[in-house]
Amino acid sequence: MIYSFNGYIPVVHESSFVHPLAAVTGNVIIGKNCYIGPGAAIRGDWGQIILEDGVNVQENCTVHMFPGKSITLKESAHVGHGAIIHGANLGKNCMIGMNTVIMDDAEIGDESIVGAMSFVKAETIIPKRSLVVGNPAKVLKELTDDMIAWKTKGTQLYQQLPADCQSSLKEVEPLREVPENMKIQEGVYDTLRDFMKK
Repeated sequence: MIYSFNGYIPVVHESSFVHPLAAVTGNVIIGKNCYIGPGAAIRGDWGQIILEDGVNVQENCTVHMFPGKSITLKESAHVGHGAIIHGANLGKNCMIGMNTVIMDDAEIGDESIVGAMSFVKAETIIPKRSLVVGNPAKVLKELTDDMIAWKTKGTQLYQQLPADCQSSLKEVEPLREVPENMKIQEGVYDTLRDFMKK
């Protein structure tokens, strides 16, 4: 659902996909090849929200801010299921883990990974290429090139997802029996542990 608010109408590039069960409101600009999952709420009612090219905001995420603030999720930022970004800026090619909360005026550095269920306090500055975990979140170490490559490959799957959704996603009636010839999807992305073993 795309909503105007106080005269602001969201801008969504035609290559991006906003699920019909997501809500995008007001002063929101969504760049190329972005994926917005069902249940996501991106509320540009009190300030501007910019999603640069290749950003994904997955299922049940919230992106919002205090009045008068504006935020940017930079190119290829990856926001995992259920995360809350409240008035924070995300650097290029960073990953925000599932159910993480990032508070106002925090800055997540380029190519950083914030672990699942972390809490990043307001005004926290995370250096680029950091691995961050905990409540409150703390920097554990600098990320290796291999870890960044693993994260980047996962984000690339989400950058392909908008085109896949536009070409094949459709509302249907459910089947009542499992077809005999039903195939299981192939693995196209390793866990970090399996990736590091290679």
